[in-house]
Amino acid sequence: MRITSTSCICPVLVCLCFVQRCYGTAHHGSIKVTRNQTKHIEGETEVHHRPKRGWVWNQFFVLEEHMGPDPQYVGKLHSNSDKGDGSVKYILTGEGAGTIFIIDDTTGDIHSTKSLDREKKTHYVLHAQAIDRRTNKPLEPESEFIIKVQDINDNAPKFTDGPYIVTVPEMSDMGTSVLQVTATDADDPTYGNSARVVYSILQGQPYFSVDPKTGVIRTALHNMDREAREHYSVVIQAKDMAGQVGGLSGSTTVNITLTDVNDNPPRFPQKHYQLYVPESAQVGSAVGKIKANDADTGSNADMKYSVINGDGSGVFTISTDKETREGIISLKKPLNYEKKKSYTLNIEGANTHLDFRFSHLGPFKDVTMLKIIVGDVDEAPVFTLPSYIMDVHENARIGTIVGTVTAQDPDSANNLVRYFIDHNTEEDRYFTVDANTGTIKTAKVFDREETPWYNITVTASEIESPGLLSHVPVGIKILDVNDNPPELAEDYDVVVCENAKPNQVIQTISATDKDDFANGQRFYFSLDESFPSNPNFTLKDNGDNTASILTRRRKFSRTTQDTYYLPIVISDGGVPSLSSSATLVIRVCACERDGRVRTCHAEAFLSSAGLSTGALIAILLCVIILLAIVVLFITLRRSKKEPLIISEEDVRENVVTYDDEGGGEEDTEAFDITALRNPSAAEELRYRRDVRPEVKPTVKHPTSSSLDSINVHEFIKQRLAEADLDPSVPPYDSLQTYAYEGQRSEAGSISSLDSATTHSDQDYNYLGDWGPEFKKLAELYGEIESERTT
Repeated sequence: MRITSTSCICPVLVCLCFVQRCYGTAHHGSIKVTRNQTKHIEGETEVHHRPKRGWVWNQFFVLEEHMGPDPQYVGKLHSNSDKGDGSVKYILTGEGAGTIFIIDDTTGDIHSTKSLDREKKTHYVLHAQAIDRRTNKPLEPESEFIIKVQDINDNAPKFTDGPYIVTVPEMSDMGTSVLQVTATDADDPTYGNSARVVYSILQGQPYFSVDPKTGVIRTALHNMDREAREHYSVVIQAKDMAGQVGGLSGSTTVNITLTDVNDNPPRFPQKHYQLYVPESAQVGSAVGKIKANDADTGSNADMKYSVINGDGSGVFTISTDKETREGIISLKKPLNYEKKKSYTLNIEGANTHLDFRFSHLGPFKDVTMLKIIVGDVDEAPVFTLPSYIMDVHENARIGTIVGTVTAQDPDSANNLVRYFIDHNTEEDRYFTVDANTGTIKTAKVFDREETPWYNITVTASEIESPGLLSHVPVGIKILDVNDNPPELAEDYDVVVCENAKPNQVIQTISATDKDDFANGQRFYFSLDESFPSNPNFTLKDNGDNTASILTRRRKFSRTTQDTYYLPIVISDGGVPSLSSSATLVIRVCACERDGRVRTCHAEAFLSSAGLSTGALIAILLCVIILLAIVVLFITLRRSKKEPLIISEEDVRENVVTYDDEGGGEEDTEAFDITALRNPSAAEELRYRRDVRPEVKPTVKHPTSSSLDSINVHEFIKQRLAEADLDPSVPPYDSLQTYAYEGQRSEAGSISSLDSATTHSDQDYNYLGDWGPEFKKLAELYGEIESERTT
């Protein structure tokens, strides 16, 4: 099948189409399918060859955006089998077949019925086939071909990212790159100049330029100053067809802002300033402002102010407000109009961020002179001291002079001053002040031990201007006098052990005094001489404000006397010396060997518990009643007898429980425990006493030689065998209990009945290590040993 295309889109293509139509389309733009033929050669027999088919890939072209009233002719399909008699039918399938592309099934002409857009779809793939119209059988295999949409210049260039906002530093060199813009064209870049874009500048000259090919925008002038002009609006155009006439174009706007650099030094608007400051201005307060102008912005306009010289540099100081960039002038020392009426300051303002590229523009600082005039103000009186410290002795009479405060009028008029205390606090009411002289006196009698220090405030005012007030704090210390006797530091609980030795220290005491001694307190301890000499205890002054209580004899007994009293006297070293007496209560207690108190007299514990006699009697009665109830309960249980053997009719297996504890070794009626206490004493067979045996079993008695070797285990086994063979036992299981106390102790008896009557040299101190069960025994032998030693 042969495909013929006659589409022409330019004069060159028209010529090509003409040549194609003149010479055929078998070599260009066609798929040729040739049928196999058999050729007769003379002298040769007829030869049959295998059919061969061949095809050549080809394309059709159709112009986009066709606006004509008739369908656009695309090309022609032709089969070698088509003899022009209409027996061949052409069929078209594939993309757009029947909707966009239609075919004349007789002639094979293909037309486009719709306007196509190459930017939406660049080509279509279709299939052609020739069949026999009568039999509907294919005459040739199906062929595939492509219809390409031919581009025309129907799309203008577009800036997809515009408009643009960009910055460039001021004072930049000419040719500094600012921004690169790019425009895109949807037309086919491989065909003609439809997508070839050229850039140009429509607005923004002569400040900026653009590269026609790359779209790079650059500065076109030297030293563009932001302070002269900051914002620029540049319009860039992109045109296709390489900028030729008839090409389509698009434009965008580039907003360019010059950023600041530090190319302008600060400048004071004036070279001389004048400032009025009243002498009453407070130290540390702001008294004025000054500012230097800088055409730059941001950190490039930051500056620092300083006082470089002048007679007021020690009185005034200047700081910088970073937000307003102003110099704040503050007062460093108080002003006095009467002493100095004016000051001069030289103030410098300098940039803090310098750009050395522009250092040739001059020093980036400026200096101005400020004259400060001090204004006269009627001031309040001024005390000679900022505060006063005074003292007075305690117990001083009312009206005693404490001290004097002094204030003067600082003004040149030197008006008279009066003093007073406002009595705003309780402490202010304890003192008075002379209105003319400022002398402070007491208004009450003071006790240092109650309040050692007072703080008051004295106010001074001018008689001519009572509204101008000044205040001064006055601290008054109350000096001590020896008016308090010493006392014991605490209520001492003095304890003496029953086994105390002579001259043994049983307590160390100390004293305290409410008075205050500058060189330290000194106390003296002694026994009260108004009482007879104490034979049991004495007192020793240690010389370090403490004293020791010592015993004068050995061996105290709680049963004889449990409490002793020791009167003492304590005196101080003041002038005059004061003293006080006290009585120490000494209790007698039982102690351990290491001196620890074990117990004291019972009455002391009862008294400390706060129990009355009636309560003690009630407790004793309750104990007696409880004992009576227990005895009655035990008696009732022992008197209740139960038969050992239950009725013969009750043949159940039972365990008989005996709650009777027995009468000990004196009880010979219950069980014979002799054999259990000493198995070797079992010489004969014992029979049960609760039943009468009918037949006595024969049991082999052990010989005397084997009695010594009998142990409890064998004894129990023997008794078990007897119980099993005894026909008189009850017809159910019973419980028989045997208890064996074991052989005699190897340690022997600790009884003293057999001990010798003479005294032994044995040391019984080890009894104290045996525990609390042997405490009484240890005390007993300890007393005997003490008496022997004495």
